[in-house]
Amino acid sequence: MNTLNELIAPEDSQLKNTLIYIRHLDHCPPSYLYDPARKDFFEVLWLKNEFPLHPLPADKKVEKGDWIYLIPPYRVHQLNKAGKNGVLLSFKRVLLEEADTEFALDVFRIFNIQGEFSCIYLGRQPDEELEKVFQLLEAEYQKEDGSVAIIKPLLKVFLLHLIRRKETEFTTQDINQKRIYTFLLLLEEHYLEQRKIEFYAEQLGMSAKRLNQVLKDKLQKTGIQILHDRLTLESKRRIIHSGETLKEIAWQLGFKDRSYFSRFFKIQTGLTPEAFQKQVQQHIVQHENTLID
Repeated sequence: MNTLNELIAPEDSQLKNTLIYIRHLDHCPPSYLYDPARKDFFEVLWLKNEFPLHPLPADKKVEKGDWIYLIPPYRVHQLNKAGKNGVLLSFKRVLLEEADTEFALDVFRIFNIQGEFSCIYLGRQPDEELEKVFQLLEAEYQKEDGSVAIIKPLLKVFLLHLIRRKETEFTTQDINQKRIYTFLLLLEEHYLEQRKIEFYAEQLGMSAKRLNQVLKDKLQKTGIQILHDRLTLESKRRIIHSGETLKEIAWQLGFKDRSYFSRFFKIQTGLTPEAFQKQVQQHIVQHENTLID
């Protein structure tokens, strides 16, 4: 496909038919937040000359400036962006150059794919280089004949700028980077029904012990820890947004009964599902968003 055509989202379109979505915050319709297809998108929320949306540690000064929030797929947050100045960039994984496994893994890492979100403070002065790249990306997006072939490299340059801002070398050029990336993709596809690390190791053609060594070296967690993190995040997402009962959520996530789910959730979070649900409700009342730690 050479042009974006209907794969860019007009104001009233559904995200399921969209590859990329760009809006200034004062023109982002409320329907975007509640679109069920939103869970499939990487989100970049770029606040400009604003205070952060999340609480900072007590010993860290709250600075006004440019803040970038990187929210990975499957984490459906409702950010209180009312009155905020900035832009929203959302895109599906298909726009990443997945053949470049080093780049893809770096993207996964800066978006904190195993966590809730990642945040970059750009400072009080505008990042002119990042702004120029974004303007080119937005200009191509707005064209009626906008080209995917142009969008993809511009998006890559934009993300590379963010990776550089993190100032961390996440991977080295060896075979293990591809193994980790493949493992994360397999996990997203199978974590609901495959709870043993041996399954993923077999798919990768290696022993479970070796896979755990690789994951521990690169991600500082074992395969089971990463799988449990993924289950916990999906549990949180469904508790916050699905409207389903805790019993229904437990069943859909593959837990044999509600009590087993409750024990698992408390071990992972320190809270029972009921207590977490109540905490979220209180947070929404106080902050008008669901961006919680």
